[in-house]
Amino acid sequence: MTRTITVGLDGSPASLAAADWAAHEAQLRNLPLRLVTAWEWQAPAFAPATGLGVPVPPSDLQRASAQHLLARARSRVAEAGPEVPIATDEIPGLPVPALLKAAEEAELLVLGSRGLSRTAGYLLGSVSQAVLASCERPVVLVRAAEHAEEKGPPESSAREVTAAAFGHRDVVLGLDLHKPDDAVIDFAFDAASRRAARLRIIHGWTLPPYYYGGELMPDMNDGMVKQVRSELSDVLRPWQDRYPTLEIHAQATIGGAGRHLVDASYDAALVVVGRQIRRAAVGAHIGPVTQALLHHAVAPVAVVPHD
Repeated sequence: MTRTITVGLDGSPASLAAADWAAHEAQLRNLPLRLVTAWEWQAPAFAPATGLGVPVPPSDLQRASAQHLLARARSRVAEAGPEVPIATDEIPGLPVPALLKAAEEAELLVLGSRGLSRTAGYLLGSVSQAVLASCERPVVLVRAAEHAEEKGPPESSAREVTAAAFGHRDVVLGLDLHKPDDAVIDFAFDAASRRAARLRIIHGWTLPPYYYGGELMPDMNDGMVKQVRSELSDVLRPWQDRYPTLEIHAQATIGGAGRHLVDASYDAALVVVGRQIRRAAVGAHIGPVTQALLHHAVAPVAVVPHD
């Protein structure tokens, strides 16, 4: 069975940006595009507890609204240019289980993420976060243009983001040298290769607790820096051999990787990070680096799950 590039829609400007991004990604990968929406209405978490309950639209009205949303999204994606097969599905059920089910048949799942400002960054909805934490397929989160509501119609702001994301900008990989995973590295190298873009690799590392500063211990400082760079080169060497024409810029930075990746996202086409799959009874988990990106990154963020 051919996998698809699947995008979850809710009618927001961010989900329209996600549809545009997904259409271009489907074209890059020569895969069909699938637009889905869950049509069972769910009361928002912030609904006031009045004791009267929140009115729920009839199921036929909910489904008609979902069909209208999918038709609108399909039309605007088709008009944008990418020539890819497009399928649409309104899925009965609540959003989180519906999207997780749809992701099982997808090469990757694309979701919108609402941005408020450069200070506030992402306002990651409960649905997106729940899907991201449990999904075992790669998930890409795309935010709409900053202050999209003030700049014009959703269609124009969403396409501005897509044009930037597929321009000649770096693909950025956040690499953990302690637990490098082939699936995460392969996703980033493949994404950069398909875009004919430079791959920028960032590894954040921390000094050991006994370190007292480079001025007092210059030999130890130089030794640790050389060791980290050597380990980074060793991890990347097989991938450089596999992608000999790809331009690569690798850097090891002192401190947590989250801040450096957020900074890099301002000029990136895509930021790629990994998420370790945890099937423990305590529930799914999103690491601190990924969490920082989801709240503050500007570029689309790809989160690749791995064991």
